Amino acid sequence: MATTKLVLFSKMLTRTDIESGLCISTSSLSQLPFDEGQQVNMHVHDEGGREWIFPCTIKEDENVGRFLSVGWLDFVRFKDLRAGDQVNIHEEVTKSEVPATLMKIRVQRKIRLFGVDIWAAV
Repeated sequence: MATTKLVLFSKMLTRTDIESGLCISTSSLSQLPFDEGQQVNMHVHDEGGREWIFPCTIKEDENVGRFLSVGWLDFVRFKDLRAGDQVNIHEEVTKSEVPATLMKIRVQRKIRLFGVDIWAAV
């Protein structure tokens, strides 16, 4: 059974991301087939296997442009996320008798250990 990972999105979190909602520029995603204001749900699994459902809305701002607004504040609180943490959302495709595709989320935090910076899973 082979597994392939495709990174969909990676971002260093800002204060806005953890206080108001994750903002993903549409330029960093493939072309989204949605109109402004339209909502979709993003189903992701964390490293513990728990499924999270993030409501997403396409928004537009004259300063930022078009972006995907992700409602994930329950996840932020549960994981105690902070500005500076790194979030990665990737697609994991398992090739077996019954192929499966899952969206996974991984968050890491930089910690200093014995004078060396390392990234640890949150």
